[in-house]
Amino acid sequence: MVKHVFRKIFGTKNDRELKKYFKRVKDINALEDKYQKMSDEEIKNEFNKIRENALKEVEKEDKNIVLDKYLNDVFAMVREASKRVLNMRHFDVQLVGGMVLHEGRIAEMKTGEGKTLVATLPVVLNAMLGRGVHVVTVNDYLAKRDATQMGELYSFFGLTTGVVISGMEESERKKAYECDVTYGTNSEFGFDYLRDNMVFDINDKVQRGHFYAIVDEVDSILIDEARTPLIISGPANKRVEDYLKADEVAKKMVKDKHFKVDEKDKVVLLTEEGIKEAEKLFGVENLYTPENAILAHHLDQAIKANYLFQNGKDYIVRKGEVLIVDEFTGRIAEGRRFSEGLHQALEAKEGVEIQEESQTFAETTYQNYFRLYEKLAGMTGTAQTEATEFIEIYGLEVISIPTNMPVIRKDLNDLVYKTAEEKFESVVKTIKKLHTKGQPVLVGTTSVEKSEYLSRLLKKEKIPHTVLNAKHHKKEAEIIAQAGRKGAVTVATNMAGRGVDIKIDDEVKKLGGLYIIGTERHESRRIDNQLRGRSGRQGDPGASQFYLSLEDDLLRIFGSDRIKRIMERLGIERGEHIDSKLVSRAIENAQKKVENMHFEARKHILKYDDVANEQRKVIYKFRDQILDTNFDIENKIKEMREDFVEYILNESEVFPEMQEDDINYENLISHLKEYTGIVFSLEEMKNKDYDSLKNYITEKLQNKFEEKFKEASKEDRQRILRQVLLQVLDESWRDHLYMMDILKTGIGLRGYNQKDPLVEYKKESFTLFEELIQRIKVESSKILHNLQIEYQMPEIDPDIAEFMKAIEGKKVEDILNKIPEIPENMEEKDVNEIINNLDEETKRLQAEFEAKQEKKRVKRNDPCPCGSGKKYKDCCGKSPRF
Repeated sequence: MVKHVFRKIFGTKNDRELKKYFKRVKDINALEDKYQKMSDEEIKNEFNKIRENALKEVEKEDKNIVLDKYLNDVFAMVREASKRVLNMRHFDVQLVGGMVLHEGRIAEMKTGEGKTLVATLPVVLNAMLGRGVHVVTVNDYLAKRDATQMGELYSFFGLTTGVVISGMEESERKKAYECDVTYGTNSEFGFDYLRDNMVFDINDKVQRGHFYAIVDEVDSILIDEARTPLIISGPANKRVEDYLKADEVAKKMVKDKHFKVDEKDKVVLLTEEGIKEAEKLFGVENLYTPENAILAHHLDQAIKANYLFQNGKDYIVRKGEVLIVDEFTGRIAEGRRFSEGLHQALEAKEGVEIQEESQTFAETTYQNYFRLYEKLAGMTGTAQTEATEFIEIYGLEVISIPTNMPVIRKDLNDLVYKTAEEKFESVVKTIKKLHTKGQPVLVGTTSVEKSEYLSRLLKKEKIPHTVLNAKHHKKEAEIIAQAGRKGAVTVATNMAGRGVDIKIDDEVKKLGGLYIIGTERHESRRIDNQLRGRSGRQGDPGASQFYLSLEDDLLRIFGSDRIKRIMERLGIERGEHIDSKLVSRAIENAQKKVENMHFEARKHILKYDDVANEQRKVIYKFRDQILDTNFDIENKIKEMREDFVEYILNESEVFPEMQEDDINYENLISHLKEYTGIVFSLEEMKNKDYDSLKNYITEKLQNKFEEKFKEASKEDRQRILRQVLLQVLDESWRDHLYMMDILKTGIGLRGYNQKDPLVEYKKESFTLFEELIQRIKVESSKILHNLQIEYQMPEIDPDIAEFMKAIEGKKVEDILNKIPEIPENMEEKDVNEIINNLDEETKRLQAEFEAKQEKKRVKRNDPCPCGSGKKYKDCCGKSPRF
């Protein structure tokens, strides 16, 4: 009550912030006349002056203070340039949105308010510093579209624009990141970051840092997709037969008798009877012995695949491949596979070719990737429902910005039916009625399967329509843009066409605008709001209504005995529905429960990844140092050698404070031979205590090491040291990630022993990390002290070799003296001519030789000549031959 009265008198925090922004809008508007009178060249010159000043000032002052000082002028210039270049003028609310983004906050702006144009304001302002601004979109189409359209405006100010999309070559990516403004999808930015930390040459990195990012549809990217980590993986060499056998066993087991399914948490639990049945079917005595644990894991995934994952909803099968359908967007999740053997279980279930299970090579979460940026901002039509998560996880505050024109769309109460069949019958009747009068309809469904089911019903009624789902995603923008035409009926999955405007003409406006029908409530209120928001943009008329049934997943799993009781009490007949605010509230409460559950799941993932993230930072920092040619790698090898010697002494059970008589010198000599390849004699070792041994061994290893590299140039020596360190680092890090995955999988069981799994995970992962550091030092030193270097002359063309042999150690005059055709009394000019001809011939042969060598040189992306089947850069081209 007190809170309510306080808000009434002083307004909400959001209101107070808006007041501050609109006050500044007046100052920007006051500059409009000044820039209107300027020519294009004058505006460009003025911008360049501001840019030069800003670049000088950031050397002494905080960058945000400097940029804030020039915000009014830059925003006014961008608005004026936009009018001239794009024929679009920023509204006052768009200027507010631009300020919110510049301050590193989330601008919540309704659909159709022109968020793409809003972003240009802070993009130009921040791009002045030349450190690269990233604009993140939900798909390649929007990235290309926005980069092309808005790139014209950036070009006006002399700023370059790049776009990063799937399928691009490394060189193209690098060029795109070198631009002042780079557009791309969240997955492309994230995977480029991971790939950059796997390169063997610093020049192969494509990104140049993480300065400022604006995330479009920020709720979709930072909330919905944040449940799935970014993983680069490779084959883990598991047996295909195990997946097939597990699938066969799963299909013979009976639900509720042999196992229980928890749809809410997507887990399966074997019963006592189920364990016995599985052991009988697998032909093993105990399913949970260490050697059979892999079978238990495969069975668990096979049961999930068969009883929790549905074809057409969670995935589709296309051209013999199981493809994930993103539950939030309804689109194919390109390049993504379920982890921990689940994808293989689905492939076994569907009878398609089973691809190898993968092992993690590099991994991060979207949360930890986007927290790399010095400044992060976002925009969306729906963020307030997740405002707590944005502030807790990313430190991003949500500011709701009013619409330019009032929203007049009618959002009608939900209609609830007993069965899904009755619900869809009613939906078809409504569509038929609306289509007859010409009012366009956009129908939202939650899965590919349901969109196709509804399509079949519409075909029966001969209602022309278009379907947009994971199977027709390539025409997405084109289909969705046409959804506002008179008489159009579009059936789409969830958020299809997000970011694409649905425009309506005056005739459609008179008919009531675009009519939105939701065929099911989503687990998240935001997704429902986004569907509604497709209609009623910029003051257009429109309507929205959801049709639900008690068989819908949300009501069946999370609600709603209460609704069922109400329907029974009212004696609802077939085809009848409930339309009440009480029901709508019950549904909203169910959604809040699910949202909270997903928030906890994301926090859980993040807590575990935060542990790995600290380790990742250490490893990636060390990796960058190794790649840096200015890094003192020789000194690092020297430090590691000392640790290496201590490790050998420890393995040989030689410890400080030991008496000489207690030291087993033969054992030490044996270990030294094993680890370094160097034979130490008993004579040189005995009568030395721990410190003397350590110093002696270290010095001898150093001398042998120097001797080995004495003929190598400084560049070759450093290249070999760098590549050995990188190879060991990468391989050890991959093994470490694999161990961390295993640890994470079983750590939850510690809860049964009254221990906090997260605390246990932190402890054990720290121990694993210490072992990793030790392993990197030992393995690198071992390889460097054991490697044999062969110095080979480059391959020379036989013609050149013969020519070189002929002139070796001889002067040209000597050669001329041996040529009988030359008379002794020949004039000097004629002799010079022969010498010149000989010189030309030498040059010709040299050029021929170089051309032949160039042909023989293997390119980085060519197949490796060793016959491994890999690219040269991934095989012999990345490591020295030892």
